[in-house]
Amino acid sequence: MSQHSQYSELLAPVKAIARQAGDAIMKVYQGHYCVEQKSDDSPVTEADFAAHEIISKSLAELTPGWPVLSEEGAVADFEERSQWQRYWLVDPLDGTREFIKCNGEFTVNIALIENNCSVLGVIQAPVNRDCYSAVTGGGAFFEAGGMNIEPIRARQWDGGSITIAGSRSHRMPVFCNFLEFFDDYRVLSLGSSLKSCYVAQGRADIYARFGPTSEWDTAAAQCILEEAGGGLTDMNLQPLRYNTKDSLLNPPFFSFADPRHDWRDYVPEV
Repeated sequence: MSQHSQYSELLAPVKAIARQAGDAIMKVYQGHYCVEQKSDDSPVTEADFAAHEIISKSLAELTPGWPVLSEEGAVADFEERSQWQRYWLVDPLDGTREFIKCNGEFTVNIALIENNCSVLGVIQAPVNRDCYSAVTGGGAFFEAGGMNIEPIRARQWDGGSITIAGSRSHRMPVFCNFLEFFDDYRVLSLGSSLKSCYVAQGRADIYARFGPTSEWDTAAAQCILEEAGGGLTDMNLQPLRYNTKDSLLNPPFFSFADPRHDWRDYVPEV
């Protein structure tokens, strides 16, 4: 069995797991819940934990023996993690701030990492049940409302007007400096990994993130973007790699649609 066919066979059950987690999130979203603060001052709710439990248990049953690294689970130390050649990397509820604001812009992110690269990605939006998915070598796809699957392709930018995806909850002064590189732009403010999904889908041209993120925030989106013809790279245009160091924090990064451009020309001075 080729790697591609193996990953392809995993895609349907992983999408089903993401939908189950999304349904559990929606049960909390439509009711009353408490908001707690984690050690890094980020918020967390029972929806995060409910999705984590479903995903972790289901992935363990789907692929016994493959580690699952989830934002809401225990994080093994790097001495142990460095031995992992293949593992699941999960953000059970990406965009908890958007969840709390009730704007619908939050997602379930599930990625498969092999040899430090994202080789399968599923991103599900619980509110409208939209799903983005990709597997290495198999293209990227979108399902509106979980139905009518269609391939997606990032678009080319030939100069002129540009659509820039920006964080709804993490706008930084350096992002304003980034905007100064462009004469004609539209900012599309979104939460969670939807920003990178919109780039992959041809609805935006670039998303630049200068603030801190973690590896589970980008892994699923990276596979989807790459299979859609774009890229998710650091500011030197090197693709992000996973589980290569003790810290799980990402460097600043670009999610871009058109790889023909040298996006290093658009890195503002900090």
